[in-house]
Amino acid sequence: MKNILLFSVFTLLIVSSCAIEQEEINYGKDGCHFCKMTIVDNQHAAELVTAKGKVTKYDAIECLINDLKKRDSTEVGLLLVNDYSNPGELISAESATYLISEGVPSPMGAFLSGFSIKEDAELLQSDKGGAIYDWQAVKKEIH
Repeated sequence: MKNILLFSVFTLLIVSSCAIEQEEINYGKDGCHFCKMTIVDNQHAAELVTAKGKVTKYDAIECLINDLKKRDSTEVGLLLVNDYSNPGELISAESATYLISEGVPSPMGAFLSGFSIKEDAELLQSDKGGAIYDWQAVKKEIH
């Protein structure tokens, strides 16, 4: 009975250690994997979780995009960006709408913000200017 319990606990630890799950960003403490700056802006941060469950955090969406250029796409499990309209909330990078507007600064100077609701991006665009992108288009736009 004791061996079965030990085996069950060991199996649970192995399975949970490889979970593809987002991790909370500790603003003001966590560092950006790409540029090494401390992540302080809860409207522009991003996160990548590998297929093996390793979490990598970024201070700006453009850091995530630039880091993705160096990675094999098969190692990516989950891509997340902050929702500009809901600071601190991580949303799917692939389904987000993006605004690049010089009226909305971002930490690394690309003026890039992500939104869970396209209408929120369009509303800010009508006030601050800029252009709207989907995930595929914004990856091409950011160098």
